[in-house]
Amino acid sequence: MRHLYEAPAYDTSRWPDSHWRASLPAPIPCPALAGEARAEVAVIGAGYAGLNAALELARTHGADVAVLEAGQPGWGASGRNGGFCCLGGAKLGDRQIVARVGEGGARDFRDFQHRAIERVAALLAGEGIDARQGPAGDICLAHSPRAFAALVQEADDKRRLYGETAELLPPEALAEHGLAGPGFHGALVVEAGFPLHPLAYAEGLARAAQAAGVRIHGQSPVTDLAPEGATWRLTTPGGTLRARRVLVATNGYSSEDLPPWIAGRTLPAQSAILMTRPLSPAEKRAQGFTTPIMSYDTRHLLHYFRHLPDGRFLFGMRGGTSATPKAEAATAARVRAEFRRLFPAWAGVEVAHEWAGFVCLTGSLAPFVGPVPGAKGLFAAFGWHGNGVAPASLGGALAAGLIAGIPTAIPALMRQPPRRFPLPPLRRLWLRAAYRAYALQDGPLP
Repeated sequence: MRHLYEAPAYDTSRWPDSHWRASLPAPIPCPALAGEARAEVAVIGAGYAGLNAALELARTHGADVAVLEAGQPGWGASGRNGGFCCLGGAKLGDRQIVARVGEGGARDFRDFQHRAIERVAALLAGEGIDARQGPAGDICLAHSPRAFAALVQEADDKRRLYGETAELLPPEALAEHGLAGPGFHGALVVEAGFPLHPLAYAEGLARAAQAAGVRIHGQSPVTDLAPEGATWRLTTPGGTLRARRVLVATNGYSSEDLPPWIAGRTLPAQSAILMTRPLSPAEKRAQGFTTPIMSYDTRHLLHYFRHLPDGRFLFGMRGGTSATPKAEAATAARVRAEFRRLFPAWAGVEVAHEWAGFVCLTGSLAPFVGPVPGAKGLFAAFGWHGNGVAPASLGGALAAGLIAGIPTAIPALMRQPPRRFPLPPLRRLWLRAAYRAYALQDGPLP
């Protein structure tokens, strides 16, 4: 296995110090693969995409499915993200998507995003997963007057292209909507999406998949993946699994050589989160940021934040480029500093948990769901660009249809195999330079 970052980022012997892990019972016991085994379909990765694919294959298509997970279900990004079930999946603007796949293709991808949110909501209700944490909608806050002007243009583009309406809030209206803050200059309010407990959702999916007959093997990293006659051989430290079809659903935690085709096509990027202790109603009023709706800002190095039902406040941001303990401590300190700048009334509030994980960019800045070129029986689903709760869920379900051999409509944007990043070994240097440029474009915090 070859990874882009330092070894501590992939140490599955420990869970991150997240509120999500601390607020749930012990992880689901999923024994490691031992000895020789067979399945019709093998899924690599027990995150949202892999578990949705496994559930769909077993329940809808009657397939015999085994999932191999390096840690335990939800150990990766699916169990440590901010819990934003929202529109997204690509790091492309609407006009860029239209330039690539036309207006019809852009509308197909937008429809995919809405259906993805609906799938998650249906799974929570249908499987009895207690994970939803707030009302519908999300709010994009402009970090400058110029950024608010761009939001006005974005709202007009979405009305014209998709027929969607959104509420624009000028700067003077923010306080009355519970959106006060020194760094906010207007907002765009969208009705789609809702917040959830990401690990509760992931573990709920795992239980549903197990109930449908899926075998989930934790602590079973795939160290080798090779064709063997009409099957694929997946090797782990404890055993070997043979399957006719394989889905690679490892996203930001992908190995560079499983399969070799994926090398250089992904760029894991760190996102770090802090969680405060519960805030009192008086403390919330003192800051003036009281909305229960999940929110984020327009910075390239974006911040995202929301209140939890028990009063805790989640604050996250992009920016780290190293997974060494020293680098992660520096990132955590920067997250705390920027939290205090944007929400000064809470500068003295205790931080209860801090953790980090990888989002996954692709060389094409769009997600991919489809067969791996030149590798019969091998499929992949990855590249959710920091908004994977919903699109990874539906993406996994669509991958299941492809694997089962039934007609499956994949948006054109997602059918195109991602290109490789230029000079792949230098991706982290490129990311570091991009972050410096983005910081200059974003401008100083208030």
